[in-house]
Amino acid sequence: MRPIKRVAAIHDLSGYGRCSLTVALPVLSVMGIQCCSLPAAYLSSHTGFSGFTFHDMTGEMMPALEHWKALGLRFDAIYSGFLGSERQMEIVRRAKALFPEALLVVDPVMGDHGIPYKTYTPGMCANMAALAGHADLIVPNMTEAAIILGRPYDTAPGTEEAAGEWLEALAGQRRSVVLTGLSLREGDIGLGWLDAPSGTRGVIQRPFIGQEYHSTGDLFASVMLGALLQGAPLSQAADRAARFVGDCAGLSAAEGTGTCEGVRFETLLGQLAGTGEPLSPLKNGEGEG
Repeated sequence: MRPIKRVAAIHDLSGYGRCSLTVALPVLSVMGIQCCSLPAAYLSSHTGFSGFTFHDMTGEMMPALEHWKALGLRFDAIYSGFLGSERQMEIVRRAKALFPEALLVVDPVMGDHGIPYKTYTPGMCANMAALAGHADLIVPNMTEAAIILGRPYDTAPGTEEAAGEWLEALAGQRRSVVLTGLSLREGDIGLGWLDAPSGTRGVIQRPFIGQEYHSTGDLFASVMLGALLQGAPLSQAADRAARFVGDCAGLSAAEGTGTCEGVRFETLLGQLAGTGEPLSPLKNGEGEG
């Protein structure tokens, strides 16, 4: 029997609202991967709802990591998402030092639509950009990419050539990148990817359904990581994740799911089981260079 793949998932945990660990746990599990949760905080709901409760878990994070190390655990990936402080970003770096063989995947959650989240100070943005610099794979949206690069959001790429330049700049000398929220044609939305080991890159575009849902980035990154650990190359893993998110968004729009609740993925989880066949037709504009 092959050893099971294992991920250390460092995210917050919201009791209500599909995001962070409530997405990563079921997605990775159905894809045959053990998801070991390291909650950075517990919230009664995600911050898109008013009146939520919040409990900071920073003090438990390093003891949990050290216990995992003492147990002799091995991780195939360390996967971080929203982090609430510079101290938590340092803990992610220390996690990589404790488990150096693990792939460090950083979803540098900092903002959207050109605006950093209210909880993110300039110092936190700088530290998240530094954490991204230590990663093997980063998954920023356009806002986060602009912050990492120190570029104005309104200079975001609108052509495949410009997208390639942003991807190269984000990758530096060693990182792989998947840049989400990339729109190169009116009415389309998608992503760009750069695979550092192979030096290849490309773009994927699909029709925008007209609704934006909370935390689709968490769902995308979790599916993509699962596909990578199943053995898919980055281009195929990103494509599979884009297809699944698109299917879930289409279902959610058809059934009138509130955008703050996140996309309904539960009834479609079975599509992620196995090694991953195409889920639905998708317009791809994919080019390698």
